[in-house]
Amino acid sequence: MNVIDEIEKATMRKGLPSFRPGDTVAVHYIIKEGDRDRIQVFEGVVIAKKGGGSRETFTVRKVSYGVGVERIFPLHSPLVKKIDVKRKGKVRRAKLYYLRGLSRKASRIKERTIFDKEIKDNSQS
Repeated sequence: MNVIDEIEKATMRKGLPSFRPGDTVAVHYIIKEGDRDRIQVFEGVVIAKKGGGSRETFTVRKVSYGVGVERIFPLHSPLVKKIDVKRKGKVRRAKLYYLRGLSRKASRIKERTIFDKEIKDNSQS
């Protein structure tokens, strides 16, 4: 194991929830305003995950007052206080950039349930 791998391993956070593109998440992010810190919640759909190790990032998209807003968060950043997975989405792509061009109603994502997986497992046996 070289020095870079050891440094990356030390900077990675543990206990993060697992989520995939299509999932709706609420990211609690620390914003520094002058000498004060406050936590801002950014809730939206994960449209991409990139990178690996301590450099992994994910992109969250939401529509605010009719305008699409996207924000890229580093997964292992100390400024990301907490990530809550609100609902699991059922998509067939790793990158959901096509949602940018769709209307709000057309960009809805079906919910992925555990029940779907149980049906698939039972049909194979």
